[in-house]
Amino acid sequence: MQENTATRLGFAVAIAQSAGHNILNYFQQSNFHVEQKKDTTPVTEADKSTELILRTQIMEAFPDDAILGEEFPSKEGTSGYRWILDPIDGTKSFIHGVPLFGTLIAVELNGECVIGVIRIPALDEMVFAAKGNGAWYVHGEANPVPAHVSQTKTLEEATVLTTSDRTYARVGCPEAWQKITEATQLTRMWGDCYGYLLVATGRVDAMVDPEMSIWDVAALYPVIQEAGGQISAWSGAVDHTASNTVASNGLLHEQLLALL
Repeated sequence: MQENTATRLGFAVAIAQSAGHNILNYFQQSNFHVEQKKDTTPVTEADKSTELILRTQIMEAFPDDAILGEEFPSKEGTSGYRWILDPIDGTKSFIHGVPLFGTLIAVELNGECVIGVIRIPALDEMVFAAKGNGAWYVHGEANPVPAHVSQTKTLEEATVLTTSDRTYARVGCPEAWQKITEATQLTRMWGDCYGYLLVATGRVDAMVDPEMSIWDVAALYPVIQEAGGQISAWSGAVDHTASNTVASNGLLHEQLLALL
């Protein structure tokens, strides 16, 4: 791992922690304002203030890096590094007081995702990874331990997650989730980035989403790959800019792609 990348990995982990502290100031409170964005998805004061905190810290530490975030305009850079931020992935869960939401931080180097962090503040869990350095899981104040995907080999034995079954019909593929449900042992909607953390730590076998944005996806690629799994678009393309995603332990990937 390049020294510059290693420095940014440590920084990404640190600012994910500070983002979580800010989010928890709002979580399960009744006094924060919720707006509807143009795409009809919700956004809260917590989303906006958290992204501003992340942006400010990144710009102070790495002023030449580019930044792409969900809530504010992009910042151009000259270093070859670009930060991709989703301050609260799973805002609907957050609004309802459900702890399955998180902060996603990715770093690209010349267009390739080389760092990913998934931080679940309400559960005090985190997975982080850098290309070639493995994936690491942290719970609470414990030391990081290696994160590994499961070893389940068949869909008949598998637990597969998605964020919402309603999304499949909205994007024109209602049969896809039904096929997965029929082919697998168990399906659940432990959704958004928490589901991908569960894949990376081997607690479930795969996660499928039919509608994604780059800030939803970018951090997932290094995490899943370095945990020994496989992640791609439904087409099979390894593309963190794609609008859909399937992440698995690798052993199930081709079986899932065949259904999708």
